[in-house]
Amino acid sequence: MEIEDTDDWLGCPTPLETCRHQLQMYENEFEELNLQLRQAREKIFKLVQMNDELSAGAGKAEAELKQALDTIERLNDEASDLKGRVQSLRLIADQRDHLFHENQRLLREKQERESQ
Repeated sequence: MEIEDTDDWLGCPTPLETCRHQLQMYENEFEELNLQLRQAREKIFKLVQMNDELSAGAGKAEAELKQALDTIERLNDEASDLKGRVQSLRLIADQRDHLFHENQRLLREKQERESQ
């Protein structure tokens, strides 16, 4: 009994065609994965570059902050010194005013004694 070979006319692929098709699918997948890998590497490179820039910026900002804090401390010390000087000058001004008024009172008393 002879079995009719109908694989060709039914559209079924031969084992070789199946292997070639599978190979083509693998090649396409390989190309797609290579593309994704290249894109991922580019993104990683950009992220590393951004991180470096941010690190440099953070270092600069920290240095500026330290300088600003040093300036604030120096200005606070100067303000404290000036406040002490102002208080001393106010005390001297109060003493001057007191002595002036006392002098005026004594002058008036003297003038009153002389006019009597």
